[in-house]
Amino acid sequence: MKLTIGYSPCPNDCFIFDAMVHGKIDTEGLEFEVVMEDVEALNQRAFKSELDITKLSFHAFLYVQENYILLRSGSALGFNCGPLLVKSSKLKVQSLDEARIAIPGKNTTANFIVVSLSECKK
Repeated sequence: MKLTIGYSPCPNDCFIFDAMVHGKIDTEGLEFEVVMEDVEALNQRAFKSELDITKLSFHAFLYVQENYILLRSGSALGFNCGPLLVKSSKLKVQSLDEARIAIPGKNTTANFIVVSLSECKK
């Protein structure tokens, strides 16, 4: 059986899926067609249920949980792991509302956290 699998070109994703997609381990007859895109593009594909298996943001998962199952391993979010806010030493955290913040996409966990932080301050 051939399944589509989407993940990003970041080094940890490539490492995680390397053995599985390149036949280095026994996948019990499963084959994979790899779709490699950034996480927001994969989120958009998940909204349309285009891929059998996909990496996606925790934020995006909330919208697709009827069509996908969250695995118990492989997460990049946890204590001391996940999106980081990097700022100039001149910018005070209290002035985040006036700051321009780059995000990897509208439906990413990073954006969800920035919006949540902003809402918590109100």
